[in-house]
Amino acid sequence: MAMTVIITNDTPPAIRGLLKRWFIEPKPHVFVGTVNQRVRTKVLEYIRRNTPGLGILVISTDQNSQGFSIDSFGETDRRPIRYCGLHLIAEKWNGNEEPDQTS
Repeated sequence: MAMTVIITNDTPPAIRGLLKRWFIEPKPHVFVGTVNQRVRTKVLEYIRRNTPGLGILVISTDQNSQGFSIDSFGETDRRPIRYCGLHLIAEKWNGNEEPDQTS
């Protein structure tokens, strides 16, 4: 079981209802819960299949020095990057230019 945070842009009501089965929603479009990897994977697959344009940012427990990993799907306001082995969030960037990344 791992702590998972899912942040979305303008989640449709049906998807919000589905997410509330496993997660709490402390703030609109922010879902927090402790689920196993299989449930997390299945939920994300369902969301991506049924709302293809939805931007999703997922932060979940991981076995690394920070204790978490960050993934994103679709267009989000912020982009996860790895810099010197650390998971970071890029808030601003120039056009399609990606921030320098090193692992």
